[in-house]
Amino acid sequence: MGLAPNSDHSLLPVGKVLRPHGLRGQLKISAYARSDATFLNARSIFLRPGTGKPVEFAIRSARPFKSGYILELEELSSLTDAEKYRAADILVRKDALPLKEEDEYFWHELLGLEVFLENGEYLGPISDIIATGSNDIYVIKKGKSEVLIPATHEIIKNIDLELGKMMIHPIEGLLDLHEI
Repeated sequence: MGLAPNSDHSLLPVGKVLRPHGLRGQLKISAYARSDATFLNARSIFLRPGTGKPVEFAIRSARPFKSGYILELEELSSLTDAEKYRAADILVRKDALPLKEEDEYFWHELLGLEVFLENGEYLGPISDIIATGSNDIYVIKKGKSEVLIPATHEIIKNIDLELGKMMIHPIEGLLDLHEI
């Protein structure tokens, strides 16, 4: 177990601890990515409880479990140890992330992007991302309301990370149906 590097900028969020699992310090977690490579191939992760400093843990094992994963960490051996990290953020070093495909993006790259319609109308920034079984849903902050946009090739026309912009083609009724 060790403290995180001096800068949190070298660490990226990849999931959240839901709760302890069992009596031997295992953790039930929710992953932000659809690929399990982040946990199954990593040697270590960082847990950040609340507003505390991230602490590094060696991964003993990681396995899919229902809609998430069960993580077993070298330094956690009891329910009491695991309970300290309930609801903790899970982070990894940027350089430990698996390579991505051309049209694949990490959540941290998309959060905050400014979303525009094809006609140039500004919709708002991406404030959250909801993972679903088939595709993610982008939550766009539009004034005091939110618009839910499915992350499909039919709707998402362009993502420019350098400019911090996303261009969408809303199918008829999409903006009316998904405003909450």
